[in-house]
Amino acid sequence: MTAERPAAGSSQQLTAYGLQCEYRTTPMGIGETRPRLWWRLRSGRRGDRASAHKVVVHRLTPGGEPAEQVWDTGWLDGAANGVVYEGARLEPSTRYHWEVCLRDVTGDPVEPAASWFETGLLSHGDWIACWISRDPESAGVADPPTDDDILGDGPIGHLNRRLPPCSFLRTDFGIARAPVRARLFISAKGLYEARMNGRRIGDHELAPGWTDYRSRIQYQCYDVTDMIVAGSNSLGAILGDGWFSGRVGPGARVLGEHYGSSPELIAQLQVDHADGSRQVVATDGSWRAATGPLRYSDLLAGEYVDARRDLGGWDQPGYDASRWSPVLVRGADVTLLVASSDEPVRVMELLEPRAIEQRPSGRYVVDLGQNMVGRVRVTIRDAAPGARMILRHGEALTADGDLYTANLRLAAATDVYVAAGGANETFEPRFTCHGFRYVELDGYPGRLEPADVIGVVLHSDTPQAGQLATSDELVNRLVSNIWWSQRGNFVSIPTDCPQRDERLGWLADAQVFLPTACYNADVAAFFSRWMRDVVSSRLPGGAFPDVAPRLVFERVGAPGWGDAGVIIPWELWRTYGDDRVLRSTFPAMVAWIEHVHSANPDLIWRNRVGNHYGDWLSVDATTPREVLATAHFAHSAALVSRAAEVLGETGQASSHRELAARIADAFRAHFVAPDGHIAGDTQTGYLLALAFGLLTPDMAERAAILLAADIERRGSRLTTGFLGVALLCPVLTAYGRADLAYALLHQNAYPSWNYSIIHGATTIWERWDGWTPDRGFQSVAMNSLNHYSLGSVGEWLYRSVAGIGQSDTSVAFADLDIRPVPGGKVTSAAAHYESVRGRIESEWHVAGGSFHLTVLVPPGVTATIVIPTRDAAKVLESDRPLGSAPDIAVIGADKAGVSCRVSSGRYHFVAAC
Repeated sequence: MTAERPAAGSSQQLTAYGLQCEYRTTPMGIGETRPRLWWRLRSGRRGDRASAHKVVVHRLTPGGEPAEQVWDTGWLDGAANGVVYEGARLEPSTRYHWEVCLRDVTGDPVEPAASWFETGLLSHGDWIACWISRDPESAGVADPPTDDDILGDGPIGHLNRRLPPCSFLRTDFGIARAPVRARLFISAKGLYEARMNGRRIGDHELAPGWTDYRSRIQYQCYDVTDMIVAGSNSLGAILGDGWFSGRVGPGARVLGEHYGSSPELIAQLQVDHADGSRQVVATDGSWRAATGPLRYSDLLAGEYVDARRDLGGWDQPGYDASRWSPVLVRGADVTLLVASSDEPVRVMELLEPRAIEQRPSGRYVVDLGQNMVGRVRVTIRDAAPGARMILRHGEALTADGDLYTANLRLAAATDVYVAAGGANETFEPRFTCHGFRYVELDGYPGRLEPADVIGVVLHSDTPQAGQLATSDELVNRLVSNIWWSQRGNFVSIPTDCPQRDERLGWLADAQVFLPTACYNADVAAFFSRWMRDVVSSRLPGGAFPDVAPRLVFERVGAPGWGDAGVIIPWELWRTYGDDRVLRSTFPAMVAWIEHVHSANPDLIWRNRVGNHYGDWLSVDATTPREVLATAHFAHSAALVSRAAEVLGETGQASSHRELAARIADAFRAHFVAPDGHIAGDTQTGYLLALAFGLLTPDMAERAAILLAADIERRGSRLTTGFLGVALLCPVLTAYGRADLAYALLHQNAYPSWNYSIIHGATTIWERWDGWTPDRGFQSVAMNSLNHYSLGSVGEWLYRSVAGIGQSDTSVAFADLDIRPVPGGKVTSAAAHYESVRGRIESEWHVAGGSFHLTVLVPPGVTATIVIPTRDAAKVLESDRPLGSAPDIAVIGADKAGVSCRVSSGRYHFVAAC
């Protein structure tokens, strides 16, 4: 296969784009001393690739000028899309410029692509700041409670009244002349919003994010050069409880204070001048503290702001803080501080109301049209001083049209604003977020107009990587619901639900959904960071927990839950081709297998099963827990063996391969009958055995028939819960029953994906029957209407409906498997995916009795393309017979279709249906 030489300056030229350092674009304040540098490739011609690459890195001065070259890889042969920095030792708080140079397939150099990264404080010795907080002994006077202090009904309201006020902390400092560079390094035990000279610093929300605060606390770095002026300046912060000391999780005994009793701040401002001098302003005993308008802020309860208590100008230089109290210095231990390694939570979208209704009670109910996660921004006009407005949030309405909140359990999800009495006031909470579609406003003064209410969507800024659309509107709505559930539950960590008193990082939910998540967004940094918490949250004896970060009530991980500690690192390796997470997690992966094996020497996983949730929320079928557990035991052992091979751990690879084989033998002996029946005779039981390769070929063939028979017997309905649903359509398709997979996809009756959509869902429900016409809402004990687990069908939509996949032995989409499987009501599908190597596209449609397929393969990548027809003679590519194209190798035809091999480029196939 050859490539044509483009004309100089041609738009068809090989190009590097999407440069990243540590999976982030121009990251500021990285803590990695050997950062990974990545790039993607594109080209407008077939067969193109990088024949050689070179990376050059320069250190910049504080003023941004090149200071010295610190690394030059020299020309390296091959089409790599990334390198690990191996140059001179990186200096702290320093910007580095880097560029990638390429030679195309003909050996000609192409235009370099450039980017930059900036280091943070690379050692604990770089910190001079102290942890400080408001002194609880200087809290001021206490008045008897009134009804106005009780927000919510019954015990919820009384719990809210006991929440502490948010802290305001500040200092002033002088600067003789404007700096050439200034950086603020800041973190909190709790949440912070940093302020300087009357302005907010940065756009991070809910910073510094949720980690296992017992083992590490992230800090952030902000460029504040343009915010500092010659003369007097101010630096301050507002603190909220957040995950550190606020309420998290459903624990009735421990609602809050999982990591500490009150929030603390640490901040270090470094100001560099043109003469090379540096001035440092840091948190210490000279700072002052007070309370203000934020009477409390809590992730579950909501936020209460009394604007009459505004501290006007507190974040401006020269503010009179004489009545403020000295801060309490908590200590200077910075050993837990680590640089942020992924993008923060940000405001990602603003939603306008779809409808506003004033209820007979006088309250307004606003429909934002989308179940979202975030908060509401409200504009109030001409309110009387002391007028109180209450905002309650819910995912649905009752049959009477009132706000439905019963499923929130102990989460009040209530924000309160007490007006100062200005002509125009705006209320938007700082340190809370809610899961909701509807918001009820009680006490709004005057008439509420659409322009007065905005839904502010928050989630971790994981860049969207894929998009998919089909000819079927219900399928498109399913794709949208999956995406919105991912967005709403990726808030600092991958949570189970965003609305009730839980919002935890459940491991099973994350592992079943991860393949779908990777297609939807670039989650490399997000999951890599979270996996550190998964590892640090392990229990004594090596067990992964059910949730991470772990809370005080956690026990050993259940089958399918604890196994996520093995499954997720492997999936990240397959998707992104970076072995660092695999390598750093590998000892914990091995320990997990030993944790299970040592308690189950007969290889049937009965002991050390934790809560043993089984196939959570399955319908009309119960998979025997020993079947489910043992299947995961075998699967995890096999993945540890494969991970060991990648890492060069040959002994571990051999021992775990042998263990996985013995577990599979035990599984067949204990649970599989000669006729192929698996104990329990459930869809999930068959799916696990087939997907994890636990059966002999003959058994697998019979099991697939029994699986299909069960689905057909139920009228093309599923019974799977969390651990089976992701496997359902892929396994059916792999065993030649894509027709059944499509039947499930198009099923409108309960239980099905369409059932929730038809009944108004805009996100994925936690339960297949979250609401039914005859029963109404499911149990308030557990009924989230935004829960991504059952949306794990998204991987199949990308891989089989659209056709974008990779071969079984491929890593990071180096070798594509483009295999669209048309079926059902879908007559066209189009998807693209930004892999770590470049953009992949697959678009097909049926028209005029012909199947049309267009594929884009990025440079340096190969692909097997399967056109769903059995006659290669009837396939054209770019209007030429398939066999006559010199850059396409025809493999042959089978029942799946005509297969061919291609290198990079865009291809257009047409085949008779």
